[in-house]
Amino acid sequence: MSRLALLPLMLAAALPLAAGAAPHGLQPKELATLDRFSSPVLTPDGAKLVFARRVVDYDANKSSTALWIQPTSGTGKATRLTPEGWNVNSPLVSDDGKRVYFLSSKGGSSQLYYVPVGGGAPVQVTAMPLDVSTYSLSPKGDRIALSMETYPDCAADLACNTKHEKKGDTPKTTGVVFDRMFIRHWDAWNEGKLNRLFVADLPAAGKTANTAKLVGGNVVADVPSRPFGDASEFTWSPDGQQLVFSARNADRDEPTSTNFDLYLVPADGSADARNLTEANKAWDTGGAFSADGKTLYYRAMKRPGFEADRFALMAMDLATGESREIDPKWDRSADGITLSADGKSIYTTAEDMGEHPLWAVDIASGGVTKLVGEGTVSAFDVKNGVLAFSRNSLKSGDQLFVGGLNGKGVRAASPSAGELLKDVRFGDYEQFSFKGWNNETVHGYVVKPWNYEKGKTYPVAFLIHGGPQGSFGNGWSYRWNPQTYAGQGYAVVMIDFHGSTGYGQAFTDAISQHWGDRPLEDLQKGWTAAQKQYSFLNGDKACALGASYGGYMVYWIAGNWNQPWKCLVDHDGVFDNRMMGYSTEELWFSRWENGGTPWENPEAYEKFNPINYVKNWRVPMLVIHSQQDFRIPAEQGIAAFSALQQKGIESKFLYFPDENHWVLKPQNSVKWHETVNDWLRTHIGQ
Repeated sequence: MSRLALLPLMLAAALPLAAGAAPHGLQPKELATLDRFSSPVLTPDGAKLVFARRVVDYDANKSSTALWIQPTSGTGKATRLTPEGWNVNSPLVSDDGKRVYFLSSKGGSSQLYYVPVGGGAPVQVTAMPLDVSTYSLSPKGDRIALSMETYPDCAADLACNTKHEKKGDTPKTTGVVFDRMFIRHWDAWNEGKLNRLFVADLPAAGKTANTAKLVGGNVVADVPSRPFGDASEFTWSPDGQQLVFSARNADRDEPTSTNFDLYLVPADGSADARNLTEANKAWDTGGAFSADGKTLYYRAMKRPGFEADRFALMAMDLATGESREIDPKWDRSADGITLSADGKSIYTTAEDMGEHPLWAVDIASGGVTKLVGEGTVSAFDVKNGVLAFSRNSLKSGDQLFVGGLNGKGVRAASPSAGELLKDVRFGDYEQFSFKGWNNETVHGYVVKPWNYEKGKTYPVAFLIHGGPQGSFGNGWSYRWNPQTYAGQGYAVVMIDFHGSTGYGQAFTDAISQHWGDRPLEDLQKGWTAAQKQYSFLNGDKACALGASYGGYMVYWIAGNWNQPWKCLVDHDGVFDNRMMGYSTEELWFSRWENGGTPWENPEAYEKFNPINYVKNWRVPMLVIHSQQDFRIPAEQGIAAFSALQQKGIESKFLYFPDENHWVLKPQNSVKWHETVNDWLRTHIGQ
């Protein structure tokens, strides 16, 4: 059990090592079992903070999450709201500040509950025949919008869905016939169900809601979207009479389309949903009403078929249907929309130069102000002038903070990783820059080993991020964390090559149809620049590691830039780009990145295809792949390992039958890290 329960959840100075304690770098099991803090939610008066704390039972290979509450004044300790034995998620405080709602499967299925803010036993709110996956309270607190997974032919009949399930209890055949894609998505096969949006009345005291009205049934789509959609994809109007939701039609075009639209629907289900953004064939999402209900704010991309386009902030006059872009001069992509109390600003996070700050965007002028900089702001809430946010960095997982919007009085409301792991020493980090492709400025980070001593040199882990539209910036990861390499005594180098996010849309766009040239040039020049700027890097003892697109680049490096590396590590990488264009589930991705389908533009798929350069492979490689990875199917990793073995190159294959594109189970995570670390030790020492 974590020591956190014994500590006040307030900012404290780092304590000295206990007598006899041995300082060390971050180890894989410490990363996998570290308590995680998330979901900061304030009471309406801003006086109390509700948050989630996740703990891991390593022996049981599972985690559980509880809700806690504490004063924002810094004068009191955190107390647990949800009982032991309850695993909960999605906290939300009622507008009257009296209740904290949440979802839990304690009763056998995922249902809505609440606990009084002052503490008490959980009260069940819904008893639906299906799992409730997401929810939102109406402004008046009398109804809830909720999402449940249903069969399309059952429409609004919830009981029909349970009968549908029983029909399949003892099938005489396991064969399944599909007549369109998606046949599978992310890590799940298509069972013919859709996430649908319903509205139910909040029950009277002592009662539970077991029926709900389907709304927007004319839109056959997942609400929220799969696989990562959430409650931000639907919202109530201020009077509680209407809802706006974002959806993409679940039809034959779905695997090739990024066309999400915003729909307006009566909350009582009395009329069909009306498409508000039909004219824009790209992605529209994240609706938020103005206080008077006359304006709808939302985020929109401009280019159909491109999932990494910039999200612009938009304002729509609901009377006329006319929209305008709020922030046309801000070359950053907004993550969400939270309106200020006076309705004049939008609070949002957005990547920026290797950081992920919190911003305020003036709705009238489009002017932008940075409210919280440094590190990665992962979530926030604003109530009554009080700001609560969670932030992580290259030295700590999410830590909760509270304070004023003006930055005054900000204090920690939960411990950092260093306070939880008092014997761990984290490697210091520094951002650097150099001239990359097209003589443009490119940024990267260097992380020192935990036991760094001036004048010494250290082997290097050269990490390559995925996406490819992503970033290895100033943030914390529970999968690819540079501190786990620094914890083994390695220095770490990470380059945000062309295609990375947070440096302007043109920089992000530069990688499309250029997977193997522009990013490679940045990586090569970044590797050279890092060695010139940091004398402690031992370039003669270095391994390159990457996942997803980073895994693609490892395969590409194996055939096109293998001179510097003593070993390579590839996790769930694209080995055959041509086959990726046929086998990945989200086909729009390969189409955009390669300028068409494999049969329309075969030259583009072959130009930077790693499989064509296997003849040049020579460096020892560890290949990792998971069976439930439907984004980049496991056959890609198996084929790469087969090539290595047939060529007689030292190689290993780590296979997870029960993981997806990510390795999530605690013990599997430790197995992953230990295998990678052993591979690095074998080839570059430490």
